[in-house]
Amino acid sequence: MADALANVASVLMTTDTVGGVFTYSIELARALAERGVQTTLAAMGGPLSPAQREAAGRVRGLALFESDFRLEWMDDPWADVERAGAWLLEIEEQVRPDVVHLNGYAHGALSFRAPKLVVAHSCVLSWWDAVLKQAAPSSYARYTHEVARGLAAAAAVVAPTRAMMRAVVQHYGAPRRALVIPNAADPAALRPARKEDVVLAVGRLWDQAKNIAALGEVAPHLPWPIRVAGSDAHPGGGSLRIDTLEHLGVLSAAGVAEALSRAAIYALPARYEPFGLSILEAALSGCALVLGDIPSLREVWGDAALFVAPDDTSALRRELKALIDDPARRVQMASRARARARLYTPGQMVQRYLELYRELLWQPRISAIWRSERPSETPAMEAEGRCA
Repeated sequence: MADALANVASVLMTTDTVGGVFTYSIELARALAERGVQTTLAAMGGPLSPAQREAAGRVRGLALFESDFRLEWMDDPWADVERAGAWLLEIEEQVRPDVVHLNGYAHGALSFRAPKLVVAHSCVLSWWDAVLKQAAPSSYARYTHEVARGLAAAAAVVAPTRAMMRAVVQHYGAPRRALVIPNAADPAALRPARKEDVVLAVGRLWDQAKNIAALGEVAPHLPWPIRVAGSDAHPGGGSLRIDTLEHLGVLSAAGVAEALSRAAIYALPARYEPFGLSILEAALSGCALVLGDIPSLREVWGDAALFVAPDDTSALRRELKALIDDPARRVQMASRARARARLYTPGQMVQRYLELYRELLWQPRISAIWRSERPSETPAMEAEGRCA
């Protein structure tokens, strides 16, 4: 570790303000700061919420650059994606990071001076497969091209689960170097309190992947209320409310932690969830877990959660009712989940990333690029992709 710290002093990291990528970025930036590595965070997708700004302010030495550039998966984004690319190159020129860590795809094709990795948190094509059970329409042809181009140009591609990496390979081809590094949450920040007779979910109500609507269907048939924390405002306009649920709105990190600490059960019958940070936070907070039966969540949680088919609301109701009626089983499942969650710590995550940063920084060809003037086309673009 001492050698890694001597060689990696700063990271330029992109993030977005729409979902869990921001939470992941802040957790990793905090863990890097504890190892003496400074993070420059470039945020896109819209203005930071007060809760996000508060979280960023608590990371020692974090340099924050903000923008409202549209993200590559949004409607008609490409002019913004291009402007954002120029903005990122300017930031890199200003801060001269050792490594560029991209939490989006298209900008992987940019000619950064520093070695670059791309993290595959989710993608449109795998979302369509999982949520709508069909291929994405032809209107996403450019998205597919730009994502594949960015992945091919990256020195390494990381995914939080093997399931997500399989989706990357299926839709865009095998990266030249592929690694699975699970996401993490800090056990010290998430602790159980006295549990209340409440089922909780955290997620955007409009996101069909989270499948919050299924909880709305079963809520009238349960003796406990189901509460949901998250935005009901769609980025494209409009909002969604589900009258059978108790809406907590968008909470700060401290607010989410408090709600999780008091909830006895955490339910997320997700159709698509490449990792699920909110689930990890719930497990660390002592909640029993009822989750969508999808490969990624099976991979992360094993026998530490109860699984239901996302479209089977009858099974969801039965599983929740059974847990509500059996306090001993609730405690057992919560204990299993908490033990499993301790496998996914910030220390383990940052160790893996630091090892990767150091490896990328000192690859001879990458080092040569770093020392040269910015090329018009990166050598990465010329290489055959392969999955390591």
